[in-house]
Amino acid sequence: MLLANAEDNCTGRFWEGRFKSQALLDEKALAACMAYVDLNPIRANIAKTSEDSDHTSIQQRIRAATSGGQPKDLLPLVGGERLNMPKGLPFQLDHYLELVDWSGRHLDPKKRGAISEDTPPILNRLGISAKHWLYLNRNFESRFKGLVGSVEAVRQACIQLDKRWAHGVSDCRRFLSAPSS
Repeated sequence: MLLANAEDNCTGRFWEGRFKSQALLDEKALAACMAYVDLNPIRANIAKTSEDSDHTSIQQRIRAATSGGQPKDLLPLVGGERLNMPKGLPFQLDHYLELVDWSGRHLDPKKRGAISEDTPPILNRLGISAKHWLYLNRNFESRFKGLVGSVEAVRQACIQLDKRWAHGVSDCRRFLSAPSS
């Protein structure tokens, strides 16, 4: 520590006040902190969208959601508080994605990066209609039994697994294909 302080011409603790501990006391504070961290690559102009923001939890959640899963290292987003609430964060995934997407469009104009106003909304970029996304959030487990993803992803998985067909391809086409324009 002394050598590092001498090299940086500073005194005191090693990080000298650069990092602070903050207690997140409610869901609003948690959502604000999560969105702030997930928007760091956009603010730094390293990424243009949340799905392109490497090393963020939102990118992990988007990748997992588009293939019908949940990132194993992250608590799930389980929706609003209720009796017998499962372990997880009290937000719906689609609400959190839209919140971060909206926030990323309204970053400080003096900063380097923001999500461009002409970028389509995140559910459109992911190729999922809002109506289908909400339905899936309520009925995912009952709707899908095996392979889940875009029709092309299911076809590729069938090839790799040497399967001739997969149950539920019509639901994948219906609920996980790009909205018709």
